[in-house]
Amino acid sequence: MAAFEKVKSGIEGLDAVFDYIRIGDNVVWQLTTLADFSQFVDPFVTQALDDGRTLVYIRFANHEPLVQARDGITVYELNPHHGFETFTVEVRDIITKEGYEALYVFDCLSELQAAWSADMMMGNFFRVTCPYLFELDTIAYFPIIRGMHSFETIAKIRETTQLLIDVVHDEDCLFIHPLKVWNRYSQSMFLAHRFDPITGKVTALRDSVETSRFYSLLNQEEQATPDRNSDSWDRFFLSMRMAYDQGALPADACSKMCNMMMTKDREMRDMVLHFFEPQDFFEVRGRMVGTGLIGGKACGMLLARKIIEHSLPHYRCQLEPHDSFYIGSDVFYSYIVASDLWRLRIEQRSIEGFFESAPVLQEGLMNGAFPEDIRERFRRMLEYFGQNPIIVRSSSFLEDGFGNAFAGKYESVFCANVGTPSERLAAFEDAVRTVYASTMDESALEYRLRNGLDKQEEQMALLVQRVSGSHHGSSLFMPTAAGVGYSYSLYRLSGDIDPQAGMLRLVVGLGTKAVERTTLDYPRIIGLDRPLANTHVTFAEKHRFSQHYADVLDLEQRKLREISVQELIDALSPNALRAVYEHDMDAEYRLRETGHYRPVLFASCLGLAQNALFTTMMRDILQTLHEAYRHAVDIEFTVNVGESDSFMVNLLQCRPLQALGDDEDLELPKLPQSDIYFHLRGSTMGKSRKTTIDTLVVVDPRYYYSCQHSKKSSIARMIGAVNLYCKKTERQCLFITPGRIGTSSPELGVPVSFADISVLKGVCEVAYSAAGYSPELSFGSHLFQDLVEADIYYGAILENSDTLYFDSGFPSQFTDITQVVLSEFLGDSEIQDIVKLYDASESGLTLWHDLIGNESICGLSQS
Repeated sequence: MAAFEKVKSGIEGLDAVFDYIRIGDNVVWQLTTLADFSQFVDPFVTQALDDGRTLVYIRFANHEPLVQARDGITVYELNPHHGFETFTVEVRDIITKEGYEALYVFDCLSELQAAWSADMMMGNFFRVTCPYLFELDTIAYFPIIRGMHSFETIAKIRETTQLLIDVVHDEDCLFIHPLKVWNRYSQSMFLAHRFDPITGKVTALRDSVETSRFYSLLNQEEQATPDRNSDSWDRFFLSMRMAYDQGALPADACSKMCNMMMTKDREMRDMVLHFFEPQDFFEVRGRMVGTGLIGGKACGMLLARKIIEHSLPHYRCQLEPHDSFYIGSDVFYSYIVASDLWRLRIEQRSIEGFFESAPVLQEGLMNGAFPEDIRERFRRMLEYFGQNPIIVRSSSFLEDGFGNAFAGKYESVFCANVGTPSERLAAFEDAVRTVYASTMDESALEYRLRNGLDKQEEQMALLVQRVSGSHHGSSLFMPTAAGVGYSYSLYRLSGDIDPQAGMLRLVVGLGTKAVERTTLDYPRIIGLDRPLANTHVTFAEKHRFSQHYADVLDLEQRKLREISVQELIDALSPNALRAVYEHDMDAEYRLRETGHYRPVLFASCLGLAQNALFTTMMRDILQTLHEAYRHAVDIEFTVNVGESDSFMVNLLQCRPLQALGDDEDLELPKLPQSDIYFHLRGSTMGKSRKTTIDTLVVVDPRYYYSCQHSKKSSIARMIGAVNLYCKKTERQCLFITPGRIGTSSPELGVPVSFADISVLKGVCEVAYSAAGYSPELSFGSHLFQDLVEADIYYGAILENSDTLYFDSGFPSQFTDITQVVLSEFLGDSEIQDIVKLYDASESGLTLWHDLIGNESICGLSQS
């Protein structure tokens, strides 16, 4: 059948008005009442069956069926409550299956409001589905109810469809008014017409009396429902606000508002409904751009603040209020649709395309275009913030919920927010694009696959926050300090530290130094039952193992910048300086002895550790949140110091971590020294375990040190290949490597991403002073959170501990399988000796770790 071929509608008069329905047409019937649709769909179905055509009914709504089942009709029943993407893909799959020249009837599209809460997604569904129907030479009938949708949504439909027909109900007839008929025209086509359902007669309105009757009916509809043509989302919240003000809020109103914009996670939902008042929901709605959910990170931040407000009111003066905005999850899909990326999105959802299509989609997301109505909302938000710096943070569907933290998987982007309004808008839109594009990062996809989330919808909402901090010097902006906190610590600085007291990881400046693996920096670790406990005794050790660089916003250069903490000394106020810097007393003494005294300061956050109000407050906050969540939690926060040691804490984030919690003692074996591979005390983290290790991958520090800098990334790819091998063969692998993994500086350690180690059972970082390699227990960093969530053991093998010796070789039961697994990498002679892979399955190699005793042994099992 040729494209654009004429097809009978079943009503001769309509065929004359429209010059027939044509192959490729999507026909939208805009109705006063759905009952009127039968006058058009029944003749269409009968005609299709008489003509021997394939007819498909897409059933998804709660209303009565529009098409009765009979021979020749295929009915598909779908559930739009499973989500926009799932539903849209299911419809696309049906269209693909039915092939060319099929005829379709869809349930009333207005019913999608009940499933998706807003018009935006209904419009997006239409925009991605109808072109595909057109491409396959189909004809599709879509009913919608007039006045139930916003002007913007109807504009999207009008732009996409081939026919848009108004149907107005009168007592004894229907009026039909074609608003769009694509690619054909007659002098009377766009007049209103009178349709008699009994006789089937269709007559153009050419006299004033009947024309006036038609427009009178339209005006009556508008007067009866003054809020018509507004988004269903806005109508709902307006009605709830009015009911609340009148003291007549429905009993289920808060539950509905929570489902619409806060969370669909059952546990999070229960807590939100417990701690939120109706006014809290209205405040969130008032600060939203677009519709949909605000995402896990935003929900967690707001919930944590409400819990603290409810349970710890005496800390109110120490908590900085927030003025965040939320970009709803529906905007993410609207951006994809507006940027013509939907087909790529579908390809990436497939098993074959999950990783393969991701780079192409990521590039598209970095270069897409926002709908103009969304851009206008962006402008209003930026006008509110003025020229205060802001940060655009990921807040996806799945992020920061129970069991799925997605720590560090998605981007957060700082915006200096300076320049002209158009420059600020362009920078902000680039930041949003960057976060959207990070959904296609390999580590994020690997995380989803490993956690069984690859088939679930992952919509990206955004949390836009004013950066907490102050101006320092002429162009620098930062908080006094920032950090992460854990309500349960998997690391114990000493045997008498209580892990249930919690732990902080503090840095000077922006919190990026606290959540990323650092290169030359050592954040301050504070056990909250003994905040001044320290593993370093001398000032030389404290100074060496301290923070040397801070992240700041440079407003002049309009970017995030790393600077030496020494450069900040003159810029900070005396109070801030006392809070985060410490005097190196030994160095100052030596200078005084030589007659060249000067102050020697290093960043240690000692003043905050000494501030009993601060440490007590942070412990109370963490334990209160732990109790409310009934799980261990981690938080991100900033600290700004004022006069007389006063301070304000800004709580930026809170998420539950189910992998953390109480643990049991594990009795370690007593092995002969000859059977011990390593024995660690006090430099480990992870839950108690006994794990059989059948594979060992070892990076030799001497060869890695001498390897050219440009080739060190090849070592990371080799480890990634080992990870893939272990995944396919279900092997239990222990990774032994020098220095610090996951850094941006390959000279300090192998620069693997989490995707390269995601299925390994343990990671041990080894000190090797001859090459300057030193492990760092990065508690609170994103890598730490990855290891905790994946239940991967971590150990730091220091030179003052029982350790392994690379020169001594390995037990005879170990079989070298490097050539078998990594042959593709071994053509380069410079790297062929750096990585060794051993099969230890015949050796009985076992890893024991006792969290309570903070002690680990890896050796040959005697059983």
